[in-house]
Amino acid sequence: MTTPVDAERAWQDLQRIRVPQERVYDEVERCASGDPATTYLSAALMWLFVASWGLTLPRWTFLLMTVAYVALIGALVALRARRARVRLHRSRHTWRSGVSALLGAVTTLTTILLSGHLAETLRLPLPTVVQATVSAGVFVLCAGPMNRWTLTALRGRGDRPAPSGAPAAPTAR
Repeated sequence: MTTPVDAERAWQDLQRIRVPQERVYDEVERCASGDPATTYLSAALMWLFVASWGLTLPRWTFLLMTVAYVALIGALVALRARRARVRLHRSRHTWRSGVSALLGAVTTLTTILLSGHLAETLRLPLPTVVQATVSAGVFVLCAGPMNRWTLTALRGRGDRPAPSGAPAAPTAR
């Protein structure tokens, strides 16, 4: 049982699928790079938390502040995820998402440790304020490019290589 295939009709059907897909990816990229408020709020929370290390507080207060910091960051992430207008199921997280999270954690931790060591070595007044400022600054400078790098892989994710010997389909961009 063979059915004749109209190439023009098949191409139009493919475009009806691909064009909305491109719009979804455009919206995801716009959401990732267009709203720096979450980045600045995260940096401000991190600055307050790291700067508070210089205070002489009882251990239970420090633990309470740590729990509050983690809860606020978690609430910020949940709020940001809920505000996103587009949900992409599995295509939302690629290997780049994991790498960017790991690199962000390593960069932030390294910056906190090195700036703290440098501030102590130079005997700066208020070393934790210097440590917090440098760490929050590095976080703000790295977060935007890292988000864009993470999301650039989504656009090409639906493209599959053509089988050997078959011509590749043109992309609608």
